[in-house]
Amino acid sequence: MALSLGVDVGGTKILAGVVDEQGRVLRTERRPTQRSDVAALVDSIGECVRSLDPAGECRSLGVSIAALLDSPRDRILLAPNGGWAEEPLDFLLERESRLMTVLENDGNAAAWGEMRFGAGRTVNDIVMITVGTGVGGGVVLNGQLRTGAHGVAGEVGHITMVANGLPCGCGRTGCWEQYASGSALVREARALATERRSDASLLLQLGNGTPEGVQGVHVTEAAHAGDAVALAAFARVADWLGRGMADLAAVIDPEMFIIGGGVSDAGDVLLVPLRASFRSQLMGSGRLPSAEVKLAELGNHAGLIGAADLARQRLG
Repeated sequence: MALSLGVDVGGTKILAGVVDEQGRVLRTERRPTQRSDVAALVDSIGECVRSLDPAGECRSLGVSIAALLDSPRDRILLAPNGGWAEEPLDFLLERESRLMTVLENDGNAAAWGEMRFGAGRTVNDIVMITVGTGVGGGVVLNGQLRTGAHGVAGEVGHITMVANGLPCGCGRTGCWEQYASGSALVREARALATERRSDASLLLQLGNGTPEGVQGVHVTEAAHAGDAVALAAFARVADWLGRGMADLAAVIDPEMFIIGGGVSDAGDVLLVPLRASFRSQLMGSGRLPSAEVKLAELGNHAGLIGAADLARQRLG
């Protein structure tokens, strides 16, 4: 049984695991993310490797990281959550771990994991949309992960949806993630609760009585309990998601869209209005075949599973 190590480097934590050929995570290890010190980050990942694989059973290391990478996948171009830009991270990790190392963007790694072992395992063409604080994603076509000529493909959250719209952290305005993310969900819920207090009794109660106290987990809990304002906030975000997915479908025509990220934990509260919005916005008004829309299945392990499998495949 060929084992590989996968590591998912997020903004606050490192999640590492040993993954077998079937995508099963056999054991895991966590460490805090060292956000400004690449040497400390490498040390932390090395500690995870040694703790998880003391006998040296694993032959490869895959690292999923919240960063934009160059085309050869050996250098970080931009890391919003850390000070690791321009660092030769694959070389440093190979030296530390003594394992063949593959780096991949977190959205791409999650998309690959879902295509291989999760919701997309029966198809070859998927677009994964990760809906969390922002909107990320990855594209797999004909069974191949598409990273683009310069390595930065799949950044779907930064498609412009509204001309001169809300400012985005990427430096542009009107990006999709400003309207279809977990942050947008909270913003919509707070605004609606302010306008419609009588319809938001549960939502406001969960938010300590004020719209400003409402958080994402409160919106999901209230929506499941039938709170009208929480449901309306989900409907607005779902509508924006559906609009963007319809645009992507016109360009890519995938077999399946897979929805992951923290907001997807809401389940049908998100998925039902999302499917309706997507179908209503499609080119051809329903006269053409369209992609299936499913929730991701691998949860928080998608990135490390995908990265471990990519490393295993690179090793051959």
